[in-house]
Amino acid sequence: MTNQYKEITLNGLWKQNTGVVQLLGLCPTLAVTTTAVNGLSLGLATAIVMALANGSVSPVRQFVPSEIRVPVFILVIATLVTVIDLSINAFAHPLHKVLGIFIPLIVVNCIVLARVESFAAKNDAVPSILDGFMMGSGLALVLGLLGGIRELVGKGTLFSGLDLVFGPAAKQFVLTVIPDYHGFLLAVLPPGAFLGLGSLIALRNWIEIRKAAKTNTDSIVLKSAPSH
Repeated sequence: MTNQYKEITLNGLWKQNTGVVQLLGLCPTLAVTTTAVNGLSLGLATAIVMALANGSVSPVRQFVPSEIRVPVFILVIATLVTVIDLSINAFAHPLHKVLGIFIPLIVVNCIVLARVESFAAKNDAVPSILDGFMMGSGLALVLGLLGGIRELVGKGTLFSGLDLVFGPAAKQFVLTVIPDYHGFLLAVLPPGAFLGLGSLIALRNWIEIRKAAKTNTDSIVLKSAPSH
């Protein structure tokens, strides 16, 4: 069981990362990630919805007729997204105004329905909740990194907009990494999102290639070593 949980965690964060491997949910990935705070906020909201959706569907999966399976799943997801949307509006209204339509659009995000359909509909509740949360966390990681890169290159800061989540007092925690920086407009425009995401995909693929090459080298060394 522990190995199963480790595999689910590794798949969500790295092997099957929805942002840089499966390339799902590209609309919010490219549109919202103008700052690290925006990206992380939407990513965490998506992770919570995915965890709750998987946990809600798994216990009732055997009682839902296959003919109406998808509409029922979408209804569950829409209900949870509405709760998250209203909660953000109530407790972090400035952030809600910034994220705008992308919070309700979590309903039609193919990542959420895909995990409900492919995992929660076939597994028990606890692994399903973990799978949903880790898949969502993997997306949140990509959104946060991409937002941080675009914010740093475009504005020279990190965590600007933190006051949208925690109130005006949080402005003191904004990091000015490059003082007297006049900004690089391309980074915060849509082309910057494509370039940043492409860089993250390339970095992840490079790490995997290096890892595979090292594994092959170690295997060859072991095979060629004299036996005693």
